[in-house]
Amino acid sequence: MTSITTIAAGIGIAAEKKSAEVTDWAARIGWVVGLLVFIALVYWLMRQGWKWRGSLQSGLPPLHTAPAQQGPAQLELTGRYHGSTTAGQWLDRIVAHGLGVRSRGELTLTDAGLTVLRPGASDFFVPREALREARLDKGIAGKVLTEGGLLVITWMHGDTLIDSGFRSERAAEHNEWVTTLNHLIKTTEGAR
Repeated sequence: MTSITTIAAGIGIAAEKKSAEVTDWAARIGWVVGLLVFIALVYWLMRQGWKWRGSLQSGLPPLHTAPAQQGPAQLELTGRYHGSTTAGQWLDRIVAHGLGVRSRGELTLTDAGLTVLRPGASDFFVPREALREARLDKGIAGKVLTEGGLLVITWMHGDTLIDSGFRSERAAEHNEWVTTLNHLIKTTEGAR
């Protein structure tokens, strides 16, 4: 009797076992496609926001190009250009004329002004008369560093006062840039 009970119990257990559920591929594919559409929508909205900000800043005049004769270089710096903002408002990024694009950068200070060369982005020139101030800061539009880790140069372009942030490969150069630029600005203001 025990063997019949054991066999019956074995048949009952076998009847209760279910096979593993089969993956519902239609639902999974639907979720993946939905997620990809959502990500594409977010990127499209970010792009539209960037273009909208650029159209708001369309009144900014075209950037100056470096003159052919600039004179000898007083200072040179290689590092990163972290972007430009409205002066005093470190989160108000300026995107017009490519000023919002972060990139590698080479700065050259001459008697004529400041030349900013950016591979992969538009270069620009800040005439000596447009320079207003140089200081060390800790952040600018989307980039925050240690205190004094960012060289911020304030300059006038049209009717807009602009802060541009740079970080040298050798941060010890920042102090020399601040001193030299502020001295150059003071001598220029005296000549005005």
